[in-house]
Amino acid sequence: MKKIFCFAATFIILTLSFSSCESLTTCKVCKQVTYVGGDFDHETSEAEYCDADLIAIETMDDVIIGSSVTKWECH
Repeated sequence: MKKIFCFAATFIILTLSFSSCESLTTCKVCKQVTYVGGDFDHETSEAEYCDADLIAIETMDDVIIGSSVTKWECH
């Protein structure tokens, strides 16, 4: 009985140590950056985005108003 319990406990511990939620998701740190006339103007603070939120940001078009361009930059 002790062997079965030890085997089960070892199996559970090993399973938990190899499964990480972070490895299942795709995350990046992104910020909005504004350029005026091609020169840097300002940026927002960085934040981490994952999965669907990250895909939405990466597919978003740049916002162009006159000579001002605002776009997302992720790393």
